[in-house]
Amino acid sequence: MVETLSEHDFRKFMPRFQPENLAQNALIFEHVSEMAKRKGCTPSQLALAWVHHQGSDVCPIPGTTKIENFNQNIGALSVKLTPSEMAELESYASANAVKGDRYDAAMNTWRTSDTPPLSLWKGE
Repeated sequence: MVETLSEHDFRKFMPRFQPENLAQNALIFEHVSEMAKRKGCTPSQLALAWVHHQGSDVCPIPGTTKIENFNQNIGALSVKLTPSEMAELESYASANAVKGDRYDAAMNTWRTSDTPPLSLWKGE
């Protein structure tokens, strides 16, 4: 998996792709892939459907640069998830299940940002 990435691919340096974390995270991906197969969709479509099912105030916005990926992303809208399937996916996404930080500690992420309170967003 990681060995197939190019020498300069940044994912090789991300904590979730390090050997001590990769086996557990690959197992989670296998479970997600199995559910996607049962649902007749791709793992990516299943992930987008999961986000879409988080509530009426949530909308996934994937960074799509290719029309074939855009079409696949649109297909996620037809993936319906039951409460049981949502619970199963939640168990895979829990903080205890996924091993390794998403980004290297040196990367600038939301952790260093100062988000204003929601009340300011709504003009209250």
